[in-house]
Amino acid sequence: MSTTRKIAGTALAAALGVTTLGACGGGEGKDTSEATGAPKSKTVTLVSHDSFNVTATVLKEFEQQSGYTVKVLKSGDAGAALNQEILTKGSPRGDVFFGVDNTLLSRALDNGIFTPYDAKGLDTVKPEFVLDQQHRVTPVDSGDICVNYDKAYFADKRIAPPQTLDDLVKPEYKNLLVTENAATSSPGLGFLLASVGKYGEEGWKDYWSKLKANGVEVVDGWEQAYNERFSGSAGGKKAKGDRPLVVSYASSPPVEVLYGEPQPADAPTGVATGTCFRQVEFAGLLKGAKNEEGGKALIDFLVSKKFQEDMPLQMFVNPVVKDAKLPELFTKHGVVVEKPENVAPETIAKNREQWVKTWSSLVK
Repeated sequence: MSTTRKIAGTALAAALGVTTLGACGGGEGKDTSEATGAPKSKTVTLVSHDSFNVTATVLKEFEQQSGYTVKVLKSGDAGAALNQEILTKGSPRGDVFFGVDNTLLSRALDNGIFTPYDAKGLDTVKPEFVLDQQHRVTPVDSGDICVNYDKAYFADKRIAPPQTLDDLVKPEYKNLLVTENAATSSPGLGFLLASVGKYGEEGWKDYWSKLKANGVEVVDGWEQAYNERFSGSAGGKKAKGDRPLVVSYASSPPVEVLYGEPQPADAPTGVATGTCFRQVEFAGLLKGAKNEEGGKALIDFLVSKKFQEDMPLQMFVNPVVKDAKLPELFTKHGVVVEKPENVAPETIAKNREQWVKTWSSLVK
């Protein structure tokens, strides 16, 4: 999946990002032992999905304080990036992997690609995000996959926008929702998991049968759903999208404000907070890392207050540390999802393939 992700703004942030942050000078080889008298590598490599981004000055400060130069190796969406690390297990392409989330976590852990590490600052992370008690991975961010709605459409039609999963199968919302393919899209899979969390192993199938009967449209990915079919986004308006409901992220409304031309006073889109699935992304020290010490320092940086407070406007996700403050854009135009749906990572790992296969048969 792409959480990598992932959210409405990550696609924009990724487009503005660069593949390598900081100088990538010659120190990419293996750490040499002190016995040889040769210097250790001062380059630390972060393998990530394409949506990773950080303000250049924030990264530079870490490099100056730590003495390491950070190289970022972007590797497609999270699923593709994880597949490559599983294939190169024991001889990884970098030192740290960022971007595995709770929908793929058990797969990563079962394949043993990470070395346990208790990050400095882990005690500041909210306990609900620590899903691996062996600390093979460290929580870095969270975000909520939710149905977004076009405020203007519902105001013009004098219809209350939906707020819950139950609402979406009601007659007044027939032919209004577009979602992404759960087999090919991170938010699409997240929305499927929201239904599993809400209705259980048997109930979610009946729910999707009702959604199908109520005219849900399924497209391949987030870009097509949000920027082409959704009537509420800037891209959707240009493309003359006619679906006023879309599966996206709780952080999408602040993005519409940030990139609006001209910038609107209020977000043109809203969030149905009773439709959400919470995604948590992690970083882990790769087993066989050439620069293990540099990797540990980098993970410490990812949970530092400096990075956590920079992250929302770079990747449009939420901090996981207790004292990190959200930017005004998020507090003014975003929403707080109090009770998102959750499914245990081990349950997802056990059932994901069959769930997606069944889902595909239901929506055809």
